[in-house]
Amino acid sequence: MGKFESLEKEIYSVFGSDAWKSEGINTFPNNFLKLNAGTEFIRVSIVPGGKSVNAISVAGILIIDIFIPAGGGPRRASLIADKLDKYLANKSLGATTNKTQFRESSLVHKGVDKDNATLHMSSYTIPFTYFGAF
Repeated sequence: MGKFESLEKEIYSVFGSDAWKSEGINTFPNNFLKLNAGTEFIRVSIVPGGKSVNAISVAGILIIDIFIPAGGGPRRASLIADKLDKYLANKSLGATTNKTQFRESSLVHKGVDKDNATLHMSSYTIPFTYFGAF
């Protein structure tokens, strides 16, 4: 398995876990078409592309778009970001040979979604480094 596939599998395992599912937040990967996703959901995008320690390692950023009903203020998006921090911020995923390490997160409230005026979008971002082993 290559580094990008391993990285993706590792990160998506967080959102497939029973603990995350118990949070009750609909979660979709980027480029997944879902009609009627609901009034609250997140969209996960893995963006690799930074300096790494070897040929099978990669740095990057995880971007999670948070969608909540428009008009209710940013509080719910902030609560979801705090839940994401519980699973990601300053955490390490994976085995001893392949590991993804996350750093500190940030949150930007972007406003009404350009594709659906009934939704408000915020963007949670967190840098990571995936360490592969030879």
